[in-house]
Amino acid sequence: MPATELLVTSAGQIADKELLIPTGKEGAYFPHVQDWVTAQLSAKKPVKDISMLVLVKGIKQWAVYEQKAGAKTVRTVFKIT
Repeated sequence: MPATELLVTSAGQIADKELLIPTGKEGAYFPHVQDWVTAQLSAKKPVKDISMLVLVKGIKQWAVYEQKAGAKTVRTVFKIT
């Protein structure tokens, strides 16, 4: 299942889940989201799947991963097509 990276902004909480709204800009394309995960793990950057904790407005299927980057937490959102 192909995956496209999305840029999103947070719009608050809905039913104990964070609502993310795509900004319209798309990032990198991957033949499968697992390709990105494998690349991160190969680079010794552990990632955590938090897809069940968020909602992405206007997207039927998504995957969201969280990783530490120094003192910050970075979320990467993918639209599954």
